[in-house]
Formats: sequence, C-alpha cells, structure tokens
Amino acid sequence: MPPGGRKILFVDDDPETLASYGRALRRKYDLETALGPVRGLEAVAENGPYAVVVSDLRMPGMDGVEFFSRLRKSCPDTVRIMLTGYADIRSAMDAVNTGHVFRFLAKPCAEEELDAALTAALEQYGLVTAERTFLKGTLRGTIKVLTDLLALLNAKAQGRSVRVKRIVLDVAGYLGVPEPWRLELAVMLSQIGCAVLPERMLADMLATGGLDSRRQRLFDQHPRIAGDLLVNIPRLDEVAEIIRYQERRYDGSGPPAGGPKGQDIPFGSRLLKVALDYDTLIASGRTKAQALAVMGERAGWYDPRVFEAFATLAQGREGFTRTRVPPEDVVPGMVLVDDLIVGGETVAAAGTAVDHDLAARIARAGEGFPEAVPMYVSPETESTLFRLEPDLIEMLRRERRDGDN
Repeated sequence: MPPGGRKILFVDDDPETLASYGRALRRKYDLETALGPVRGLEAVAENGPYAVVVSDLRMPGMDGVEFFSRLRKSCPDTVRIMLTGYADIRSAMDAVNTGHVFRFLAKPCAEEELDAALTAALEQYGLVTAERTFLKGTLRGTIKVLTDLLALLNAKAQGRSVRVKRIVLDVAGYLGVPEPWRLELAVMLSQIGCAVLPERMLADMLATGGLDSRRQRLFDQHPRIAGDLLVNIPRLDEVAEIIRYQERRYDGSGPPAGGPKGQDIPFGSRLLKVALDYDTLIASGRTKAQALAVMGERAGWYDPRVFEAFATLAQGREGFTRTRVPPEDVVPGMVLVDDLIVGGETVAAAGTAVDHDLAARIARAGEGFPEAVPMYVSPETESTLFRLEPDLIEMLRRERRDGDN
C-alpha cells in the first residue's frame, strides 16, 4: 500500500459539520478530522501524508484556497476536494487553478455524491503513487545498469557523478526543490555520454581544469549524446533535458549551440553546471576558496540564485576532499584517486566509487599493500568510519593483523 494508504482528512471550521462527516463515513473510510486550516496543516505534519484531504472553502484566517496551496507544497500527491456552501465561480476557479483541486462540490453535499467523489479520489491517489513507485523503483534498476556500465567503460566519469551528487542534492534541499529524486537520476546519468569518449580525455580535463580547443569541442558533445540516449527511455524525458543542457551557461553561451538561456534552461541543468565546474576546479588542485573565487569571476556563467545557495553551503561544508586512508578504514562511498593495484593486478580503475565488496577486498589486501590509499572522501564517509558494518570491519582488521604476524 502506498504512503497514506486510504487515509482521508476532513478540514472545516464547524465542529458540527465535522461530526456529521464522521458519523456518515467513518465506517467505510479511515477518516480523521481537523477543526480549521491551521489544525489541518498540523495534522498533515503529524500524521500525514493523507491520500485525500477534503476542505471547506470559506474558513476564517486562511481560506481553503490558501490551505490547499500550502498542502500541495508539502504533500503534492495528496488528492484535494473542495466543499463550499457559496455559489462563487471565481473562488472555484481560484481553488482549481491555485490549489489544483481534484473535485469541487457544493454544500450541502449528498452522502452518495461525496462517497463517489472520495472513491474516485482514492483511485486517483493510487494511480499517482503507483506511477511514482515505478519511477523511483523500476527506473532505478535501469539507472543502475547504465551506471554500472559507465563504471566499466569510464570509471573516472562514474566517480565524477558520485562526487557531484552530494553537491546537487544539498543545494536542491537548501532551495526547497520538490521531487529531488529526478535531480538525483540526472546527476547519476550526467556523465553517461563520456562512455563513448576516450577515457584519457576526462582524466586530462580533471587534472588540468581544461582541454585544448579541439578536444574541448569533442568533450562538449557528451551531454547531447547522453540526452539523445535517455530520451528514448519512457519517463526520462525531463531527466534527459537536464543532462542535455548541463554545460549551458546562464547567459546562453556554451554547448549546445542555439539552446535556451537564463530561466529557460532547466533548473536541474543550472544546478549541475555549478556542481560540475566546482568539481573540475577541485580535481585540478584548487582549494575550496580558490574554486569559489574562480567561479565568482565568471560573469554570466551561473544562475545567481543557484550559485549564491551553493556558495553559502560551501562556506560551512566540505565536499569531497583528497586524502590518504588506511586500507582497513576504506568504506563504501569513497572514490579512488588512482588505479587500485593488488598483487600486480589492477582490480579497480581510478575514479571508481567504492562499494562493500571493494572495501572488503582492500581491507584484505595484506602484505605489500600500501599503508594508505589515495581517496576522495566526503564528510559522510568520514563520519561513518568504524560504524558502517562494524563487525565486518573489525573482522577484516583482525585478519590483516594476523596476516602481518
């Protein structure tokens, strides 16, 4: 059953009206009531999400239109039904257009009519949440196949996606972006076009911060290649658009030629542009302060609101930093700086994001393995050292100590 199940919330400023709804419908539905819009929002925060919320239009302090507008921001999947005793067409239009109301019913409403509207609303909620489950679940399987393939063909590109994902999601959360899972998919697939480029090209760009003009023109094709590939996958058209314009500058310059500019560039693309440029500067050896200074001087490159949010977060948080980690302290989420060679065999390429299996293999490497492994490390992976799979880590440490003895 999806979040919210069959829960229904009635909101009205008249306690007698709420009591009548309860008597008529509680035996058939999982029904709760809230006296007034403020208590309605509190109920949503405390007990939500609800599958359906039914609200009166005319309430003191906050009318039903404003109530539904606020509800839509916090619970976009909740189906909304408006009830009113006033024959006010303008208010009805505002309710539908602003609050995205599913049904508009006049009071007093016959029990049969209300029952039919609730049944239809619950069916609508089931359709919406089923589609979202598909997008978040089934599509993620497709995404994993593609990212695993990218890791095999160009590990540095896949590692870059892992590094910038945290930046993008942090800024999105700071700005209150709804449905950040679309951005997450876009980030993880943003470098898929690099699979058709020479692996050395991305490595050189990250090492130096740029490419010569001929290779830069070739590199600039990878967002279009990825967008053309992903647009053929059902429900990924928005993700494909974000990826296609990830290198587009806010003033309209940059690839692809003839694309949108300013606010017409997909928001996710504007966010990705900031994150990717920052990652390139950090990978090429700049400090955080130096990278921000360089980006701040690039007039017209970035959405001012996005860059301001990013710079604000960057002042108080570190992204991935390059450091050396003892083999037994390597945990999933870290990213290899160099090729990993064990016993003369290359077991993982530079840029590979560490998973549980690779972390275990590094911990078991034993004699002859370096005392520390160059890694890109984020605050999350630093904070989980010795806490992620603690029993396994301790066992591997014992094995390594026994092997040394």
